[in-house]
Amino acid sequence: MSADTLLKWKAQILDYQQRVRETKPVQQATLFDIAPNHCDPDQIDPLLLRLVPMSFHRMPADSPGDACLYFIIDSTAGLILYVGETCRSNKRWKGIHGCKDYIASYQDLHYRYGMKTAVNAAFWWDAPTDRRARQELELNLILKWRSPFNKENWERWGQPFG
Repeated sequence: MSADTLLKWKAQILDYQQRVRETKPVQQATLFDIAPNHCDPDQIDPLLLRLVPMSFHRMPADSPGDACLYFIIDSTAGLILYVGETCRSNKRWKGIHGCKDYIASYQDLHYRYGMKTAVNAAFWWDAPTDRRARQELELNLILKWRSPFNKENWERWGQPFG
Protein backbone atom coordinates (compact mmCIF):
# COMPACT_ATOMS: atom_id res chain seq x y z
CA MET A 1 0.00 0.00 0.00
CA SER A 2 1.41 3.38 -0.96
CA ALA A 3 1.52 6.29 1.48
CA ASP A 4 -1.17 8.09 -0.51
CA THR A 5 -3.43 5.02 -0.49
CA LEU A 6 -2.93 4.61 3.27
CA LEU A 7 -3.89 8.24 3.88
CA LYS A 8 -6.99 7.91 1.68
CA TRP A 9 -7.99 4.64 3.41
CA LYS A 10 -7.72 6.26 6.84
CA ALA A 11 -9.53 9.42 5.69
CA GLN A 12 -12.54 7.39 4.47
CA ILE A 13 -12.83 5.58 7.79
CA LEU A 14 -12.32 8.77 9.79
CA ASP A 15 -14.97 10.56 7.76
CA TYR A 16 -17.46 7.77 8.39
CA GLN A 17 -16.69 7.50 12.13
CA GLN A 18 -16.87 11.27 12.63
CA ARG A 19 -20.31 11.35 10.99
CA VAL A 20 -21.43 8.57 13.36
CA ARG A 21 -20.19 10.57 16.35
CA GLU A 22 -21.92 13.75 15.20
CA THR A 23 -25.25 12.17 14.24
CA LYS A 24 -27.71 11.92 17.10
CA PRO A 25 -29.52 8.57 17.19
CA VAL A 26 -33.25 8.56 16.56
CA GLN A 27 -35.15 8.49 19.85
CA GLN A 28 -38.20 6.27 19.79
CA ALA A 29 -41.15 7.64 21.71
CA THR A 30 -42.71 5.37 24.33
CA LEU A 31 -46.02 5.38 26.15
CA PHE A 32 -44.39 4.33 29.40
CA ASP A 33 -41.26 5.40 31.22
CA ILE A 34 -38.61 2.80 30.49
CA ALA A 35 -35.33 2.70 32.35
CA PRO A 36 -32.48 3.56 29.99
CA ASN A 37 -30.36 0.63 28.87
CA HIS A 38 -26.77 1.17 30.01
CA CYS A 39 -25.67 -1.22 27.26
CA ASP A 40 -27.04 0.99 24.50
CA PRO A 41 -24.42 1.09 21.70
CA ASP A 42 -25.41 4.70 21.02
CA GLN A 43 -24.26 5.64 24.52
CA ILE A 44 -20.77 4.13 24.16
CA ASP A 45 -18.15 6.36 22.54
CA PRO A 46 -14.82 4.51 22.44
CA LEU A 47 -12.92 7.75 21.81
CA LEU A 48 -14.00 9.08 25.21
CA LEU A 49 -12.70 6.08 27.17
CA ARG A 50 -9.38 6.10 29.03
CA LEU A 51 -6.59 4.81 26.81
CA VAL A 52 -4.04 2.25 27.93
CA PRO A 53 -0.88 1.21 26.06
CA MET A 54 -1.03 -1.93 23.94
CA SER A 55 1.43 -3.53 26.36
CA PHE A 56 -1.40 -3.72 28.94
CA HIS A 57 -1.55 -7.50 28.56
CA ARG A 58 2.05 -7.87 29.76
CA MET A 59 1.27 -6.39 33.17
CA PRO A 60 1.10 -8.89 36.03
CA ALA A 61 -2.45 -9.81 37.00
CA ASP A 62 -3.74 -11.69 40.01
CA SER A 63 -7.00 -12.76 38.33
CA PRO A 64 -8.23 -13.66 34.83
CA GLY A 65 -10.06 -10.34 34.75
CA ASP A 66 -13.60 -9.24 34.08
CA ALA A 67 -16.11 -9.09 31.27
CA CYS A 68 -15.64 -6.04 29.09
CA LEU A 69 -15.68 -4.61 25.62
CA TYR A 70 -12.37 -3.36 24.32
CA PHE A 71 -11.45 -1.06 21.50
CA ILE A 72 -8.19 -0.71 19.60
CA ILE A 73 -7.75 2.93 18.70
CA ASP A 74 -5.23 4.93 16.72
CA SER A 75 -5.38 7.96 18.98
CA THR A 76 -3.19 10.03 16.66
CA ALA A 77 -5.75 9.69 13.87
CA GLY A 78 -8.82 9.33 16.10
CA LEU A 79 -9.71 6.01 14.45
CA ILE A 80 -11.50 3.07 16.04
CA LEU A 81 -9.67 0.15 14.44
CA TYR A 82 -11.14 -2.85 16.26
CA VAL A 83 -13.98 -3.74 18.63
CA GLY A 84 -13.78 -6.88 20.77
CA GLU A 85 -15.34 -8.53 23.80
CA THR A 86 -14.08 -10.86 26.47
CA CYS A 87 -15.07 -12.36 29.79
CA ARG A 88 -11.40 -12.50 30.85
CA SER A 89 -9.88 -9.06 30.37
CA ASN A 90 -6.48 -10.05 31.77
CA LYS A 91 -6.16 -13.16 29.58
CA ARG A 92 -7.64 -12.28 26.15
CA TRP A 93 -4.54 -10.62 24.67
CA LYS A 94 -1.89 -12.79 26.37
CA GLY A 95 -2.18 -15.53 23.75
CA ILE A 96 -2.77 -15.52 20.03
CA HIS A 97 -5.03 -12.78 18.74
CA GLY A 98 -5.32 -12.05 15.00
CA CYS A 99 -5.64 -8.33 15.64
CA LYS A 100 -2.04 -8.25 16.97
CA ASP A 101 -0.76 -8.99 13.44
CA TYR A 102 -3.01 -6.30 11.95
CA ILE A 103 -1.71 -3.77 14.46
CA ALA A 104 1.91 -4.70 13.76
CA SER A 105 1.40 -4.38 9.97
CA TYR A 106 -0.47 -1.09 10.41
CA GLN A 107 2.31 0.33 12.59
CA ASP A 108 5.06 -0.96 10.29
CA LEU A 109 3.49 0.73 7.28
CA HIS A 110 3.24 4.02 9.16
CA TYR A 111 6.86 3.70 10.26
CA ARG A 112 7.96 2.98 6.67
CA TYR A 113 6.37 6.24 5.46
CA GLY A 114 7.39 8.32 8.48
CA MET A 115 3.77 8.80 9.57
CA LYS A 116 2.80 9.17 13.22
CA THR A 117 0.51 6.67 14.84
CA ALA A 118 -0.36 5.78 18.42
CA VAL A 119 -2.25 2.52 18.76
CA ASN A 120 -3.82 2.07 22.19
CA ALA A 121 -6.55 0.06 23.84
CA ALA A 122 -9.60 1.32 25.72
CA PHE A 123 -11.95 -0.72 27.88
CA TRP A 124 -15.65 -0.38 28.62
CA TRP A 125 -16.22 -2.19 31.91
CA ASP A 126 -20.03 -2.13 32.10
CA ALA A 127 -20.40 -4.94 29.58
CA PRO A 128 -22.91 -7.71 30.31
CA THR A 129 -21.50 -10.82 31.93
CA ASP A 130 -23.85 -12.93 29.80
CA ARG A 131 -21.82 -14.00 26.75
CA ARG A 132 -24.65 -13.70 24.21
CA ALA A 133 -25.66 -10.24 25.38
CA ARG A 134 -22.01 -9.10 25.33
CA GLN A 135 -21.45 -10.49 21.83
CA GLU A 136 -24.64 -8.85 20.57
CA LEU A 137 -23.46 -5.51 21.94
CA GLU A 138 -20.02 -6.09 20.39
CA LEU A 139 -21.58 -6.79 16.97
CA ASN A 140 -23.76 -3.69 17.20
CA LEU A 141 -20.68 -1.59 17.93
CA ILE A 142 -18.68 -3.23 15.11
CA LEU A 143 -21.47 -2.41 12.68
CA LYS A 144 -21.98 1.08 14.10
CA TRP A 145 -18.32 2.17 13.94
CA ARG A 146 -17.40 -0.07 10.98
CA SER A 147 -14.06 -0.80 12.58
CA PRO A 148 -11.72 -1.88 9.76
CA PHE A 149 -9.83 -4.64 11.60
CA ASN A 150 -13.05 -6.56 12.36
CA LYS A 151 -13.83 -9.16 9.68
CA GLU A 152 -17.43 -7.94 9.48
CA ASN A 153 -16.12 -4.78 7.78
CA TRP A 154 -13.43 -6.20 5.48
CA GLU A 155 -15.75 -6.08 2.49
CA ARG A 156 -16.27 -2.35 3.03
CA TRP A 157 -12.68 -1.26 3.84
CA GLY A 158 -10.64 -4.09 2.35
CA GLN A 159 -8.14 -6.15 4.25
CA PRO A 160 -4.85 -4.30 3.68
CA PHE A 161 -3.21 -5.53 6.89
CA GLY A 162 -4.25 -9.18 6.78
